[in-house]
Amino acid sequence: MSSPLANLLRPSRFDDYVGNELLMGESGILRRLSAKKNIPSMILWGPPGCGKTSLVHVLATEGDTKVISLSAINSGVKDIKAIAQQAQSEQAGLFARVPLVFVDEIHRFNKAQQDAFLPFVESGVIRLIGATTENPAFSINQALLSRMRVFSLEALDEKALDKLCIKALGRLSSEQNKIVTIEQSAKAALLLYANGDARRLLNAIELACDITEEQGKSIRIDLASLELAVGERIGAFDKQGDHYYDLLSAFHKSIRGSAKDAALYWFARMLCANTDVTPICRRLLAIASEDIGNADPKALQVCLTAWDVYHRVGQAEGERAVAQAVIYCALAPKSNAVYVAFKAAKADALQFHSEAVPKHLRNAPTKLAKEAGHGRDYIYPHNLESAYASNENYFPDAMPAREYYQPNSRGFEKQLQQKIAFLKELDDNASNNS
Repeated sequence: MSSPLANLLRPSRFDDYVGNELLMGESGILRRLSAKKNIPSMILWGPPGCGKTSLVHVLATEGDTKVISLSAINSGVKDIKAIAQQAQSEQAGLFARVPLVFVDEIHRFNKAQQDAFLPFVESGVIRLIGATTENPAFSINQALLSRMRVFSLEALDEKALDKLCIKALGRLSSEQNKIVTIEQSAKAALLLYANGDARRLLNAIELACDITEEQGKSIRIDLASLELAVGERIGAFDKQGDHYYDLLSAFHKSIRGSAKDAALYWFARMLCANTDVTPICRRLLAIASEDIGNADPKALQVCLTAWDVYHRVGQAEGERAVAQAVIYCALAPKSNAVYVAFKAAKADALQFHSEAVPKHLRNAPTKLAKEAGHGRDYIYPHNLESAYASNENYFPDAMPAREYYQPNSRGFEKQLQQKIAFLKELDDNASNNS
């Protein structure tokens, strides 16, 4: 082929664009703005291969607008000002259009380079479109960010990838002048390998087609050819099937069982099968609250930070941060006391859902509420030496008092256990002295 498949399939019209329906579909916001010739300066934020560059190409074609591309790697303030001056001079004509200035990986521009865009974006001399895989809140200057719309793009789902695969096979057939097909098992593995990345899918299928032997007037790509093309075995399990959830279950139970090495193994297994890191990080947060709880409250923060690091530094470095959280959670002291307590509290909330709030706990913002006794007899704990009102009832009057939370003696919960014992002692002393 004269050009890479990914370039040949780059869409030029809205109807050719695959994925991100909320932005580019029939009722998508960018499609509607384009129809009104009202494309704003914007940041396109999304993972690799989700269609950011293709989106710009479609907007330019549909709007009959020139695109000026800048490289965030080798362009400087001088280049930015030169483009803006050129745009100003070209807009002297009666029917001149405002150009789209496209900067891929705009987060690589430093503060001075980003600031150089400000007056031109502000005045409307250019419409700046920046593409980034990094969170704009952290990677783009606030002054520039406040003048731009942020549109979040999602990785392509399986339906969109399947549609793209069909387009690719059709284009390959045309280019090769042969019928190019793919076996179902290879197709399933291809969609799994792509993991939401259109470019990854197209590069893999193009190379697999090149190395597959022709059979008369046809080329049929099988799993062996696909794995040879991508240079790795593709984990064969359905992301929505039982085996996928079995892996997550094994991962969860290994951490619960403090089996750090097994937890790392299952984590690596899922990554090798191109599992998205998002459900893994969500499961880690669930583990931190369900299986660790207040035995080590820091576990939640460790998991959140690891997830954030993954999005900030990318896959290669980010996976190691998540692995760090996996080990931390596996070795953290365990307690399901919060899980058990909250479950019991929810059951009571359903059973006693209509009980009135006791008058001493009610808000009293008006004179009428005060006259009705709201807030009366409430004891303000901060006025007491211990900051604790002994034997005060905080449950509805018609509901028996409960002791849901029963911390164990592991980790930080040992200190919480001691605090509860101390408060009970204050209650007992108050009862004895009354």
